[in-house]
Amino acid sequence: MECLLGLLKVKVVRGLNLAICDPLSHSSDPYVVIHLGQQKVKSSIKYKTINPEWNEELTLSITNWTLPIKIDVFDHDTFTKDDTMGDAEFSILEFVEVAKKDVAGLPDGTVMKTLHPDSDNCLAAESCIKLKEGKITQDLFLKLRNTDTGELVLHLEWVSIPGMGH
Repeated sequence: MECLLGLLKVKVVRGLNLAICDPLSHSSDPYVVIHLGQQKVKSSIKYKTINPEWNEELTLSITNWTLPIKIDVFDHDTFTKDDTMGDAEFSILEFVEVAKKDVAGLPDGTVMKTLHPDSDNCLAAESCIKLKEGKITQDLFLKLRNTDTGELVLHLEWVSIPGMGH
């Protein structure tokens, strides 16, 4: 069995300017699917919007921090196959490295690391990994690929497993 390093809470905050998949209503019925290795978690469907507000927390068990987290956004269709609305991917390597550090005594709000958008990631804006209320957190603005438009806003939070180090 793989060793559990910790849990990653992925809060799917919202989508911005997602693709219009339902031309009649000029909107979409988006939902998000997050993959990590064999794990798959899914948000609820938000109807008739291209700027959905989910604010839903999905939890992944982290056993291999070298695997990227893959995200797909779909448009829910009742009678046909759901349309893809783009995808994104990000690495949690730096996030988990920071999460494993001893942060005792550091002031709340300490920025542990800043990540910048580049060709290797889907970041739409600079993203800081920081200490907030004793937890390692990160806000991500991801630009969706394989589509003309759309961004996703995510909030990550690390949950340590007691007895598993930090």
